[in-house]
Amino acid sequence: MRILDKTKGNIRTIRTAGWLGWAIESNWTDPFLFAVYSIVRPIASSLILVVMYYVITKGKTRLDLFAYIYVGNAFFMYVYNVLFGISWVIHEDREHYQMIKYIYVSPIRMYYYLFGRGIAKMILTTVAVTITMAFGLLVLRIPINLTGVNYPLLLLSVVAGIFIITCLGILLAGVTMVTAHHSWALTEGMAGLFYLACGAIYPIDILPIWLQYLSKVLPLTYWLELVRRAVLGKSLSPTLSGYSSLQLILIMAVTTLVLALFSHWIYRSIEYIARKHGKIDQLTNY
Repeated sequence: MRILDKTKGNIRTIRTAGWLGWAIESNWTDPFLFAVYSIVRPIASSLILVVMYYVITKGKTRLDLFAYIYVGNAFFMYVYNVLFGISWVIHEDREHYQMIKYIYVSPIRMYYYLFGRGIAKMILTTVAVTITMAFGLLVLRIPINLTGVNYPLLLLSVVAGIFIITCLGILLAGVTMVTAHHSWALTEGMAGLFYLACGAIYPIDILPIWLQYLSKVLPLTYWLELVRRAVLGKSLSPTLSGYSSLQLILIMAVTTLVLALFSHWIYRSIEYIARKHGKIDQLTNY
């Protein structure tokens, strides 16, 4: 009964924190302008890469490589947005609103509060990814056959990817507890590392050998590969194409489990240090 009560309490925390995150994300303007912003922003960010590719290849957007790059870049929005959204919660609640001490003394667990706060970013990013993919299909004419998409694999991959990124976000949130207000640079740096090492816009085979080893231990590498297989039905990576989808799922599951345990341990360890040295509500703006 006690475990059931704790579970209900954690679910309630996630739900309430998710509602709070949505209110914070959308309260800066009226609903119409927020809707326009949600549509224009992902398209504009994708067009940067599209224009670069268009100039270099002289307009050859019907190639499989363009679809490979476009899909990877679109779904990588989850990494940056959710990763930054969760880790930024510590800075936002501590420095901007100065409410983090009240959250800590309330009868909730901060770990699940962070999960909930990331829900708003997940919803907004899902909308952004959908809009970006629709723009690619309707305007850029990316060669994707909607009837040939493996939707069960795509759904499984997206859910697994969100969980992976959430674990990474909580890990960085723990680090943020003991760093100054410029900790946002750490999140952007990590996102940049994943963008490089996980094959977001090119096959990992072109990376240096030592960086390929790093890529192969990151679950995001297998996540992006599964997403591309689900959407495009093929792989352009000679290294990863040697694995079946089932093998990729198993590898991703194992690496994700290791990441989740590591993330939990790091967060708990740093939170203990922050509590011990009184850094939970320490302001670092200057």
